[in-house]
Amino acid sequence: MLNLLKQSRLSAGEISNHFSISGAAISRHLSVLKDADLIRNEREGKFIYYELNTTVLEEILLWINELKGEKNYDQTK
Repeated sequence: MLNLLKQSRLSAGEISNHFSISGAAISRHLSVLKDADLIRNEREGKFIYYELNTTVLEEILLWINELKGEKNYDQTK
């Protein structure tokens, strides 16, 4: 799901087209990702669109690079 959302924001229905699991399972996975703050959602009319929370992912990259000892990590990469 994260790889799909890396490309563009999608509705739950659009996401489910890529998997052979139930809509309830898709919803549960999206809920877990949202609770982990890895994705965000936005309602537009009757649809909810999901997208990556790039802020959190950038923070994770910074943290990993600090662990590796790379203090001057370029955030624009």
